[in-house]
Amino acid sequence: MDTPYLVYLVDDETNLLELLQSYLQNAGLQVRAFANGTEVLSVLEEEQQPHLWILDIMMPDIDGYELLRLIRQKSNVPIIFISARDQDVDKIIGLELGSDDYLAKPFLPRELVIRAKKLLQRIYENGVNPAAPSQTFQDWVTIGPYMISEKGRQVKEGEELLDLTTKEFELIIYLLHNQGVALNREQILTSIWGEDYIGSDRAVDDLVKRIRKKMSKLPLETVYGFGYRLTRT
Repeated sequence: MDTPYLVYLVDDETNLLELLQSYLQNAGLQVRAFANGTEVLSVLEEEQQPHLWILDIMMPDIDGYELLRLIRQKSNVPIIFISARDQDVDKIIGLELGSDDYLAKPFLPRELVIRAKKLLQRIYENGVNPAAPSQTFQDWVTIGPYMISEKGRQVKEGEELLDLTTKEFELIIYLLHNQGVALNREQILTSIWGEDYIGSDRAVDDLVKRIRKKMSKLPLETVYGFGYRLTRT
């Protein structure tokens, strides 16, 4: 991009907020910082929106979970959760709600910078899977009753535009690029979450579960003991 990526950073720990903002800005990112969830509410109505949200979960007024829900009502922009609580529980809940990554406190600010830049690169520069075929879908592609636009990052069922998270859409496109191929969970983890993702393959199953709930007629099969396959229609 010609202009720096815009990141919205939300954390009620003032010292940490200033430190993380400094690190992100030094890495070439444009950062707008918020000290509490209430400050974010009016921002959600603004025309300009960020390329990435970084949300603390534990805040005294409006917690990160609620902010994530509000953001997801308006946008599929990627979201990174940070939290000092039970990281396994928070990670699972965050993924179910639609976050794209999770970082447990305490962490090195440099680690957040690396994760943020890799996520931005994957979403806005490299696409879902750098190793995927070069074919792109400029217009709508029909899969069962669904119309999918890779370029527009939209999915429709009839005239209804479906509300999908970034990860949900990325997985659909990855499956679409590999239609008819059985993909194991490790392949999906690497392609959707990146090679540096540390966590179990349960994240894949949770993501597939959410997609099936929203797109119950999608021909997405379980390959038992292996992974998933989007069948040809």
